[in-house]
Amino acid sequence: MTLELRNVTKRVGVDMHIHETTLALAPTGFNILLGATNAGKTTLIKMMAGLERPTSGEIWFDGQNVTGVSTQKRNISLVHQFFVNYPSMNVYDNIASPLRVIGMGRKEIESRVHESADILKLRPYLKRRPAELSGGQQQRTALARAIVKDSSLVLLDEPLANLDYKLREELRDQLPALFAGRGAIVVYATSEPSEALMLGGHTATVMAGRVTQFGETGAIYRAPKDVATAQVFSDPPVNIAIARKQGDEIHLGDTRFAARGPIADRPDGPYTLGIRPHYVTSEPHGQSAAPVSGIVQVTELSGSESIAHFDMGGDIWVAQSSGVHAYDVGERHDFWVDTSGCIFFDGEGRLVA
Repeated sequence: MTLELRNVTKRVGVDMHIHETTLALAPTGFNILLGATNAGKTTLIKMMAGLERPTSGEIWFDGQNVTGVSTQKRNISLVHQFFVNYPSMNVYDNIASPLRVIGMGRKEIESRVHESADILKLRPYLKRRPAELSGGQQQRTALARAIVKDSSLVLLDEPLANLDYKLREELRDQLPALFAGRGAIVVYATSEPSEALMLGGHTATVMAGRVTQFGETGAIYRAPKDVATAQVFSDPPVNIAIARKQGDEIHLGDTRFAARGPIADRPDGPYTLGIRPHYVTSEPHGQSAAPVSGIVQVTELSGSESIAHFDMGGDIWVAQSSGVHAYDVGERHDFWVDTSGCIFFDGEGRLVA
């Protein structure tokens, strides 16, 4: 199976929701659309599903131009973040509904429904209606309906966003195995970088209606090709600052540290520095640690980590440290940057290899 977007755009009135996009999705594993709310992920999914037609460009599926082909004529499954089930039907009938639409026989329907229900642990609830289910059970029902059909294309639009933490973690662990070996292209939209990393596969980073990069998920995380991609693939937000290479040192405000690795051979001059918050901590780690300081603006504490937003010479940076650390808002605090985690971009915001 193949799915390609060829020079696709989507305009609504004078607003460009999706700028010209060409994208060939991976035939196996998850294809993740990663971006903030309103980045354009849902619009891309709707065009892939046939729910919206591109303003220009074409969508090709398995060698066929399906631009303008209705959703009903495509072998797809779509799961939203909201629990879209038929309220008047019990769980069994909800799961069976797409099979009845295509005229499948009763015995085959029964076999497939029970198989899907067993995979998603819904067998005890088959006679219940959606209103009698928990949120997690309702979303499991929607997922069961998606896999029972053996669709060629499965579109998952933030399907876990409205579940509580425990249910979200449980279903997230199950999803890769759920769709493995089914021969379907799977597209999964999320606003959470951590979710993209856990699901693996391939990721398209989306910002303001543009796909900034597409490739193997871990590779994009480690080496975002530009500042925009680094910003999409970081939560808390990536720290961005202007730095200067001078000889064998990097100057970052009043901080200096040794220029090591690929950057050591780059010409002297200004660079844009990106560093994710977990490389900025309250205590030094290793020989690559360089001290910085700033005025603490906001703190976020939990039982496992401490986050501090601090003003460092006009730039607001975020530090993310393991454990509980005391920060006084309005006071200057010392932090440490693990310089091995720094990502260097040129003056145009492009990755310096």
